[in-house]
Amino acid sequence: MTDFIDIKALIQQNRAGNRIGLPCFCTANEQVIRTLLGYAARHELPVVLEATCNQVNQEGGYTGMTPAGFIAWVRQLADTAGLAPERIIPGGDHLGPNPWRSEPAAIAMEKARTLVRQYVEAGFRKIHLDASMRCADDEVLSFAAIARRAAELCAVAERHAPAPEKLYYIMGTEVPVPGGETTEPDALDVTSVERFRNTLETHRSAFAEQGLDAAWERVVGIVTQPGVDFGHSSVFTFNPDAARSLSTAILDEPGRVFEAHSTDYQPVTALEALVEQHFFFLKVGPELTFRMREAIFALAGIESCLAPATPSHLPSVLDQAMTRNDAYWRDYYSGNPQALGLLKKYSYSDRIRYYWNEPDVQQALARLLDNLRTREMPQTCISQYFTGLAFGDIPDSPDALLERHIAKAISRYYQAAGFSGLPG
Repeated sequence: MTDFIDIKALIQQNRAGNRIGLPCFCTANEQVIRTLLGYAARHELPVVLEATCNQVNQEGGYTGMTPAGFIAWVRQLADTAGLAPERIIPGGDHLGPNPWRSEPAAIAMEKARTLVRQYVEAGFRKIHLDASMRCADDEVLSFAAIARRAAELCAVAERHAPAPEKLYYIMGTEVPVPGGETTEPDALDVTSVERFRNTLETHRSAFAEQGLDAAWERVVGIVTQPGVDFGHSSVFTFNPDAARSLSTAILDEPGRVFEAHSTDYQPVTALEALVEQHFFFLKVGPELTFRMREAIFALAGIESCLAPATPSHLPSVLDQAMTRNDAYWRDYYSGNPQALGLLKKYSYSDRIRYYWNEPDVQQALARLLDNLRTREMPQTCISQYFTGLAFGDIPDSPDALLERHIAKAISRYYQAAGFSGLPG
């Protein structure tokens, strides 16, 4: 099968000064993925779709899916959306011992090796190897130790991938916490040039020790901190001047670019500036489900105006689910009851995204959509809850409203990455 895009050719364009990059959508939410694949099919776009080690692993992760199961599911959704499979580049994010970091390193790394093997055997091709987290018996973890572990995982990928020459590797120790920050960041330090070069050299040496010279040539992206992140109620916007020295340093590494994590909620101008400064891969995740939650709450508002005989009560059903099982937010949010209530629903970190697969939440969402599909929604009511829609261009179905709102996030990433002519 021929690739729809040549990532290495795009990287060369980026390094030559063209604003071209690739959005990397990191989500396992079905509604978001359906919208993404449909959008890509309509506009003939490539899709880098990534799963994290916490979402999808050999134990099922929090989605209940193994790597092979995730790939099969996405292919089925793509077929329904009319998107050719060669347009999709599946990626694995933070592949390493993170899900098992509470266990001794030997056990956690053995599980990480199984994780990487299953990802590449399933057909994942963009592989972010991340061994930067300490395990239970790690007192300290040096750059060299992180690099050795990453090289061990790369050796597994090379042995088990059906076509290892088609893998793209991402490396780097300057990675935000998988799943999001647990506390509100006070400030961010841009990765220094010295730290960036130290990361590269330790990984280069570790790969050489493992005899992974061919794999090293397929390390196309380095994760660094350009000064972007988000907390529960704040966003750190990219400052191009602060990252200038770092962005110039990548040009000393032929064929390589940066990968920027946690770019959610950045202004389009900041995303464009990131791509211009060789942050070629733009990772986005919670922003996608944040937009989905906005749209669903807006639909719930419309439902309340129409007063159906059997309302969904979706916002309260969600709140009950989060109260019944606080495992996904209790270590993240704090404050008085009013502050907690706001954070649970509206925070940038969007911990509510972990509850959409709860059976009672799914049932409430299905009822909400059915209630709105079976009765006419006045456009005046739609306009009240979906502000900014032009008169004469207001969708009249809940599904179209939901997809259109999620596409706000999708389209701006493609636009920032240089894919022109797309609707805003």
